[in-house]
Amino acid sequence: MAVCGALLPPLAPVAGAQGRRADARLIAQAQYYSGDTFAFETRTPRGVRVYAVRRPAPEALRAIDAGLAELFAVARRHGYTARLNYTDYTVFIARPDRTRDSRGAYSPDIALGAAQYAGSVYDQGGYIYAAGMVLSTEPCAFLIAEHERDFQRIANVTRYEGEHIVLYHNDRRLYAQTADHSRGGGHPILK
Repeated sequence: MAVCGALLPPLAPVAGAQGRRADARLIAQAQYYSGDTFAFETRTPRGVRVYAVRRPAPEALRAIDAGLAELFAVARRHGYTARLNYTDYTVFIARPDRTRDSRGAYSPDIALGAAQYAGSVYDQGGYIYAAGMVLSTEPCAFLIAEHERDFQRIANVTRYEGEHIVLYHNDRRLYAQTADHSRGGGHPILK
């Protein structure tokens, strides 16, 4: 069982020339939670900034764009307008801490401290396996696990992590109700 959307406090907004400092803070945060070094920086075909432990497969980059495209279409149907640009997003691709779930299905996930999930069905003895994790709502950034196949899963995880960010910027009430999956609820939030 994997969790999406373990949400952390947002970084303070940084603009203009300080953008590099924000990148450094985001990179440090992603490294802290994943334990990885992000040696590659690239962009998806539609402009999402990607930091990865290894050069991402072209299929992975297209899957990130596909996940956000689906999210943006659903968000627009709900009347949302903020943070619906690919260039608003940064995605970190970390090494997975596991590649199979408890049922043996392919499920690249990241192990994180259980925190608010302690004692829940997700608790694996002090940690959880997360398909993805929002690092910041401003700037918009999240962490996912590297995949070798099943790139549709990357599209799904991208959409699901992005849901938290879109809701934060467009519907704080729904965001507050759905940011923490330890109290139930899952994805997709927006249908």
